[in-house]
Amino acid sequence: MAWVYLVTAGILEIIWAYSMKKSDGFTVLIPTIVTIIFMFGSFALLSLAMRTLPLGTAYTIWTGIGAVGAFLVGILILGELASPMRIAAASRIIAGLVMMKLSSSA
Repeated sequence: MAWVYLVTAGILEIIWAYSMKKSDGFTVLIPTIVTIIFMFGSFALLSLAMRTLPLGTAYTIWTGIGAVGAFLVGILILGELASPMRIAAASRIIAGLVMMKLSSSA
């Protein structure tokens, strides 16, 4: 169950990062509220996952899901640049996440 909590926490992190961007520095009410709610949910689920998973594994996977997910949202929804170097960097993050998962005993 810890992995379900962790992946869900990572997905919520993507949502709050996108909402934070849309909040325009917390000046737009609805995206600001969405950011706060999803941020709380993401942290709560991360803390549940950390009951079982090692800190290094849980935190690395959580931030990696958020980083790669936000990168994809930026490209697919916000029209940000998808240069070969940015794609290569995101690919390396994904490779690191896979290695972290494979090396975890939990």
